Amino acid sequence: MTGISEILLLIFLILCILIVPRIISPKPPGERKKTKPSPRVFTIKLRSAIVLSAAIIIISALWTKPWQGQISMFIVSGILPVALGWSLVWIFSAQKK
Repeated sequence: MTGISEILLLIFLILCILIVPRIISPKPPGERKKTKPSPRVFTIKLRSAIVLSAAIIIISALWTKPWQGQISMFIVSGILPVALGWSLVWIFSAQKK
């Protein structure tokens, strides 16, 4: 069970590094600048793809138990499909532009 807790701890730390600074950052009082909407807004499709990617990796880690020596099976069943999927998203997003 040590391996799973280490993976969950790493995910927690990464989330803290990404989310906590946004929560804590002070907002200056006074006038607000008009900001343009970001060209890279996270749509529901993109958000669900991110969650699905994380779920595939976590489920694959629970199934193959890479901390017990089956690292190659984990890479083949968890990391490679996610990397292939995101590389296809990257390629097709360049074709749209």
